[in-house]
Amino acid sequence: MRIGITSFSIVLAGILAATPAAAQAAPLAFSPPPAADAQDPGDSLYREARAALNRSNYGRAAQLFAQLHERHAGSSYAADAYYWEAFARYRSGSTANLTAALSLLKEQAERHPKAATRRDGDALATRIRGQLARRGDAEAAQEVTELARELADAGRGAAEGSRAAANRARADRERARTQTRGADRCEDEDDERMAALNALLQMDSDRALPILKKVMARRDAGSVCLRRKAMFLISQHQGPEVEALLLEAVRSDPDLEVREQGVFWLSQVDSEGAVTALDSILRTSIDRAIQEKAIFALSQHQSSVAMKSLRDFVQRQASPADLRENAIFWLGQADRSENAQFLRTLFTTVKEPALKEKILFSIAQHGDAEDRRWLLDLAANANEDLEVRKKAVFWAVQGSEEVPELYTLYDRTTDREMKEQLVFAYSQRKGKAAADKLIQIARSDRDREIRKKALFWLSQSDDPRVVKLLEEIIERP
Repeated sequence: MRIGITSFSIVLAGILAATPAAAQAAPLAFSPPPAADAQDPGDSLYREARAALNRSNYGRAAQLFAQLHERHAGSSYAADAYYWEAFARYRSGSTANLTAALSLLKEQAERHPKAATRRDGDALATRIRGQLARRGDAEAAQEVTELARELADAGRGAAEGSRAAANRARADRERARTQTRGADRCEDEDDERMAALNALLQMDSDRALPILKKVMARRDAGSVCLRRKAMFLISQHQGPEVEALLLEAVRSDPDLEVREQGVFWLSQVDSEGAVTALDSILRTSIDRAIQEKAIFALSQHQSSVAMKSLRDFVQRQASPADLRENAIFWLGQADRSENAQFLRTLFTTVKEPALKEKILFSIAQHGDAEDRRWLLDLAANANEDLEVRKKAVFWAVQGSEEVPELYTLYDRTTDREMKEQLVFAYSQRKGKAAADKLIQIARSDRDREIRKKALFWLSQSDDPRVVKLLEEIIERP
């Protein structure tokens, strides 16, 4: 019945990284091909929609692609316009847009089964279901669960230490990305000077740092690649002077990559001074990309001062909403009780649905009984939004320990959608208590459809009592 749901996020990540065979046949398309038929009635609309998508103007792109397949159904672009509208909505990211994108892909499959983007559509649909499942959508989670069965064993084996491993992997990816971005432009440039800079690694700091400092002080366009390479070399040293050089680069270098590298390498400097510098960058920078990197860098320090900096940033109403979500995510990744308490309190004060969803997810990452009881108390609160309550149930069942309140909640619930969510939640639990509850629901619940759902999930289990229950139902007069 259970597919390694203690690490359901890992299984979902596996699905997104390795989509089903039908979706793997071709890579997911990210940019529409150039317009090819000026005589086509939808040509000008397609060109405008394509340009909007390539500029990351996803709302406008979705609107234009919708007009294309609605107004020009006979256009040669119409069949693929469904996919591109769905892709634009997927990139927009809201739950409503994800749901609409899934409907568009289904419509494309029905109306245009031979469209060039159909295989891409299958892959995109899987990604969308994964996103919806992460947000607590029971139907999407059920579909993803079926897809995840082949990945379940691997996901179960990876469950131990998954959070630490995920953080290490994320840090490794960020390090590799930071070091290699722009390599296509810089790798073969200034070989002699690059070799000279590399030789500085063999020198002592007293001789190396002044030379590197001179390199970083240059502002001519021809020194961009040199400064990028110098950032790595600077990061290999220790001491206040290194922190000062990195901070100066972040604050004043004209090249975005140099500034981003400076923030990243500050995350690797184990000192209070580095944390103070990152806090200053996060509070005062007007560059969103730099602020995002500062949030990541602070999360890697894991110190109480770094965590407080992130919490203070989240509390500021003036902070951009997407960056607050980012900080909330990283607070959830740090195994600190004060972060969990902070997030539980924060939930009662925020109004934005996206922030509430991120808080629920982050609290669930701690995985202790107190956090799950809080989630279930929230699910039982009839004054809370129904979608929030459903998501609280979804995340409450991700831990391995039993929480008795999960099973008493069903009998206190009158809302049908909540009951369906609870049935799915029980299906993801391993153990006698979950099976007992599903058997009780399948046998005696007044709602026929809910009884059918409970029976479906029971049929996926190997509990010997299920056969007896099925025989009992079949033999009823």
